[in-house]
Amino acid sequence: MRHVISVLVENHFGVLAHVSGLFSARGFNIDSLTVGETEDPSVSRMTIVAKGDDRVLDQIMKQLDRLVDVIRIIDLTKEEMIARELVLVKVNAPAKVRSDVIQVVNTFRAKIVDVNPKNLIIEITGTESKIDAILELLRPFGIREVVRTGLVAMSRQSDGYKVPAHTAAKSEEGERAARPAKRKKK
Repeated sequence: MRHVISVLVENHFGVLAHVSGLFSARGFNIDSLTVGETEDPSVSRMTIVAKGDDRVLDQIMKQLDRLVDVIRIIDLTKEEMIARELVLVKVNAPAKVRSDVIQVVNTFRAKIVDVNPKNLIIEITGTESKIDAILELLRPFGIREVVRTGLVAMSRQSDGYKVPAHTAAKSEEGERAARPAKRKKK
């Protein structure tokens, strides 16, 4: 089964390695992993897409929750979510077929971000199914390169997945304000 997991973590060195290490240690392949700062620069959000059975995923989520740097974990697979991906595609587009390529681009509301005499670079944003569909239509023209960002996803729930207010606060010494106690490694 395919899982989309959102993880809030403290934004500092080594956290990504710890999180991805838990997946690889269990033989759970990560299909895509995106990471970026949240509204609080001291907190990052990871969106992880992986395939595997529910039992192994449950173990991984429990182990993630034990990491000191992990603030919150949500399995978005079980929730209503909005998910998007960004893709750059370099397509052969000599003059004789350029208008056909542009027609496909316009149909999917994609953008042409670079033009040269031999090819176009197209930016596509949307669901995985939209991206797969446009790539399939562009394939006959000759796709030279594809770069995909990986999925980013957010719960549709109104309370969502906000960074807890106490996480963003800092004491005068620059240390993190009191937070619910996490187990420290011995």
